[in-house]
Amino acid sequence: MIRKVNHRNEYTAKAIQRIQRPAYLVEAELMGFEGIPQLKESTIEIQNSGETFLGYMEQEVLLGFISYKKENNIIDIYRLVVNPEHFRKGIGRKLLAYLMEEFEGMEFIISTGKMNKPAKNLYTSFGFVEKEDFEVAPGVFCTTLKKEIQT
Repeated sequence: MIRKVNHRNEYTAKAIQRIQRPAYLVEAELMGFEGIPQLKESTIEIQNSGETFLGYMEQEVLLGFISYKKENNIIDIYRLVVNPEHFRKGIGRKLLAYLMEEFEGMEFIISTGKMNKPAKNLYTSFGFVEKEDFEVAPGVFCTTLKKEIQT
């Protein structure tokens, strides 16, 4: 079940943190870069985030989440995270599909590690197009992908 989760709640923020640390460690390994901010993010920083969080729940246990900010007609996806113990179960795909259905007709943007092929494959399967690479640290690149409004 997918539903909005209250990341301002300490228990929920801790659940988010418990999932995102091991998940971002996987991305850090793919990128060869351990400076991903979410690896060191505190529960207080999660609670103070201006993002909206949607969680994928099974039996009231958070297994993954997607977070975003809506600005005009753009949905800027900040995080799409799945507990590594539940990779390859379609959770990330379900979260992304849910968000895109909720905001059908809007433009979507996301960034991920340039070397994160699984994430890039997921986004392109939804019609996202790679737009640009940008350097986040010396020799470390991320890619911005965009799904434009269909006219």
